[in-house]
Amino acid sequence: MKTVIALIEAGAEQLEQAGVAFGHGTANAFDEAAWLVLWRLKLPLDELDAVADTPVAQTDAAKVEALIAERIASRKPAAYLTKEAWLQGVSFYVDERAIVPRSFIAELIADGSIDYWLGEHTQRVLDLCTGNGSLAVLAALTYPEVTVDAADLSVAALEVAAINVTRHALDARVTLIESDGLAATPGPYDLVLCNPPYVNSRSMAALPAEYRAEPELALAGGTDGMDFVRRLFADAPARMSEHAVLVLEIGNEREHFEAAFPQLEVVWLETSAGDDQVLLATRAALAALTPP
Repeated sequence: MKTVIALIEAGAEQLEQAGVAFGHGTANAFDEAAWLVLWRLKLPLDELDAVADTPVAQTDAAKVEALIAERIASRKPAAYLTKEAWLQGVSFYVDERAIVPRSFIAELIADGSIDYWLGEHTQRVLDLCTGNGSLAVLAALTYPEVTVDAADLSVAALEVAAINVTRHALDARVTLIESDGLAATPGPYDLVLCNPPYVNSRSMAALPAEYRAEPELALAGGTDGMDFVRRLFADAPARMSEHAVLVLEIGNEREHFEAAFPQLEVVWLETSAGDDQVLLATRAALAALTPP
């Protein structure tokens, strides 16, 4: 009879040999296999050591092997197979209608990195490009005194966000808004969080299948990745209060960002991926930005 750890090791080897891509909650084959095996067996995802040597019945082992095979054949992120993703220890529902949540902004909310720019004046928060609503939920959980608007152009993504808002009992504090950028958001906001589509066209063309399984609308940012960001910066000051700040994720596009906005004063924030993934800009800095 196979054990939990034997199934994980076998699954990891299969994933490795198949050349699947990671980055949607795990960074390597072992962690991905562990996630899938533990989920399929309905075991706690954070207690591998305690269950590693547990024997697995043949019927359950077959279910695990079928799930690993589906991961390889479909090239879908594991989160789409389990219908669940985790961000900063918080569980979220997710499916193909929304991007798999993985924003580094979640780290900054959790560790208090942006608290220096917040205060008693921080009452209204906007999570723009909310996707499955994870950042909106984390902001509401972290700052219990604020109200949060969660906006997205995709009605389908907002349907997923609605599941998560209700799941975390936040319907009274988180409002979902269908909006093309900031167009339908009322403002003024004291804090704007945004993980926009920022992948440049060259990188989009080279994305592995796992990323192409996600909504393109949530990823593609135009030739230099900055199409959405240009609109955002032009419109943001009118939706921000006097002392408001914007926290923006731009992934691996810092070079393109600085080329597009050479005069903008920003603060680069440290995350587990380095200090070039997420930036903070004040309303005053955005208002002073010369229109292109």
